[in-house]
Amino acid sequence: MYKSINQWSFPSDMTVQDCLRAAKAAGFAGFEPAFAEEGPLSPGAGAGPARELAALADSEGVTLPSLASGVYWQHPLTAESPAERARAEDLVRRQLDCASALGVGAILVVPGTVGRGFWGGSDCTAYADAYARAKDALVRLAPEAEARGVVIGVENVWNNFLLSPLEMARFLDEIASPFVRAYFDMGNVVRLGEPADWIRTLNTRIVRVHVKDFKRSVDTIAGFCDLLAGDTDFPAALRALREVGYDGPLTAEMTPYALSPTGMAEQTSRALDFILREA
Repeated sequence: MYKSINQWSFPSDMTVQDCLRAAKAAGFAGFEPAFAEEGPLSPGAGAGPARELAALADSEGVTLPSLASGVYWQHPLTAESPAERARAEDLVRRQLDCASALGVGAILVVPGTVGRGFWGGSDCTAYADAYARAKDALVRLAPEAEARGVVIGVENVWNNFLLSPLEMARFLDEIASPFVRAYFDMGNVVRLGEPADWIRTLNTRIVRVHVKDFKRSVDTIAGFCDLLAGDTDFPAALRALREVGYDGPLTAEMTPYALSPTGMAEQTSRALDFILREA
């Protein structure tokens, strides 16, 4: 396993190129850029900017393991509107295209939301409908992911959906494609479970891993904190990852410090060194 960090761990006014360089300077071997509705890595940008970023990463000796995205909070695969669901599926296709141009092996996809989801909205989606819509969409998208050689990583998030490792494993097994797997976020499960339990249950379904920490005593989004400051049992989680044969990136997904653009990355790099050494 090796250290990686997500673009969102840096201020939004930093270019993706500067974020990559800052990640390297902080000691990370990997960097996860983000796909958005606008910008250099977006549906309308074409392959050129992605290939330029891939070339920069190669020249800097930095691996690009995956491509994140937050667009599915606004455009969920589980939306009530068929037109909106079609828009979401098209965004996955465009994200797959971008990932292919970058040369990354996996993309992060939030599968949808139940109720109004974490961010609210006008929809109030029933659980059974969300399950069926997300599964149907990912079954359709699996051959397209395979054609591009990029795995769709379904992330466990605070979306009132796929709330246990048993359910997430079943969901992926019903899709039945090696190109639709789990993007496991260990910090996102600490509020109601143990990362090591999720890891052993999901097992080889895991394609990528996000690293965060969380304080159960806070019990809201404000409980996400610096690595080693919360309740995530990192040694147990890494032992479980080794047991299931995971040897890929540990990608930190953090919130940057307001007064230090690269301070969070530097702090996180030191914490991951300790976690990898002690686990």
